[in-house]
Amino acid sequence: MIIDGQDQFRSLLTHHLTTRWPDAVISDYDPAAAGNLPAEFSGAGNDLILLGSEQGGQDPLKTLAQFTKTKGFPPVIFFGGKHDDESRALHFGANAWFPRKRVPHQLFVDAVKSTLLANRRVVNTGSLFVGDIETGIYPVIRGYRLITKLAASGHSAVYLADKVPMNRKMVLKVLKHDPQLIDTGGAFERFLREYEIIAAINHPNIVRIYDLGVSDDHAHIAMEYLDGGNLRERMQNRIASADAVDYTRQIASALSSIHEAGVMHRDLKPGNIMFRSDGTIALIDFGLAKRMRLKQEITDSGQIFGTPYYMSPEQGHADEVDARSDIYSLGVVFYEMLTGERPYDASNAMGVIYKHSNAPIPMLPPRLAEYQQVLNMMLAKKPDDRLQTGEEVLRWL
Repeated sequence: MIIDGQDQFRSLLTHHLTTRWPDAVISDYDPAAAGNLPAEFSGAGNDLILLGSEQGGQDPLKTLAQFTKTKGFPPVIFFGGKHDDESRALHFGANAWFPRKRVPHQLFVDAVKSTLLANRRVVNTGSLFVGDIETGIYPVIRGYRLITKLAASGHSAVYLADKVPMNRKMVLKVLKHDPQLIDTGGAFERFLREYEIIAAINHPNIVRIYDLGVSDDHAHIAMEYLDGGNLRERMQNRIASADAVDYTRQIASALSSIHEAGVMHRDLKPGNIMFRSDGTIALIDFGLAKRMRLKQEITDSGQIFGTPYYMSPEQGHADEVDARSDIYSLGVVFYEMLTGERPYDASNAMGVIYKHSNAPIPMLPPRLAEYQQVLNMMLAKKPDDRLQTGEEVLRWL
């Protein structure tokens, strides 16, 4: 996570990181525009914090001290405006220091690797797994032959694989799992929860899973290979309104099923909506899903999960959420399928979250006016004003 009040500097650090680690998952925060992070911010879910000296109206070293005094806080690399900041930054707990006017690429990359390894984080020191891309060596999963990598995130990768000896194509979601390392982000727990959630639900619009395996080095989920691409790819071309309605019906039906099982998806977005070769839809990626409870646990850690473009107002502000948050996300996806545009956009994540809560619901063009009423009820700011269930969405459509 990059925390600094200057857009260009955050972009520069992002460039340094993605040049070396193309699969890195990077978030940023602008304290000058959004205000300083609260004292209870724990850094949870991050392997590393990159803290710049532009901290709005607050002394950056005070911010650094606030972070490093927090139990379990991730390591921090500090970027100062003056050379005499170095000794003070290190005194206040920074793991490394660089001048913000000139960040030498190789020294910075080396500092990132050594900082993470020294703090024994569950990290991606090369690609997702050491040597994965550079040598073409994939993790060895007994009973499967890995063909190619399809996707990667901070802690896991997705591979197309053959099931041996059946010669049947499957998808393996693989988590690098080392019990000796500290999993501060809860990645392994979320990985196992994903398996439990999908295994308990049998629905034609939810990806089918076949196997869970855990070894000393890796954990994996074997699931259905969906060869029709995802909704994000289909959105590159115009989607007919009739198809948008059909896709929304299928997604609403899947949400109705998981909600009846007491589960929220919490990360509904076009990239997590896949197609089979017969054109039917299957929801994937339940890694952020959780059982419904009265209180939203992310408020305990100060962490917000999900994708801001598709977040409900309550999820974006870490308030209590329930199944109606997924209905809101579906409304965002429905709007984007109809128009080719997201309902809200901004220069940063906090700006998008603000608009979800405060900007008016956008109006559809006249040719799509028949869908405005149902869209208004899916995108209502207050959960009580929305359609309440997937079944209600189905009836309106």
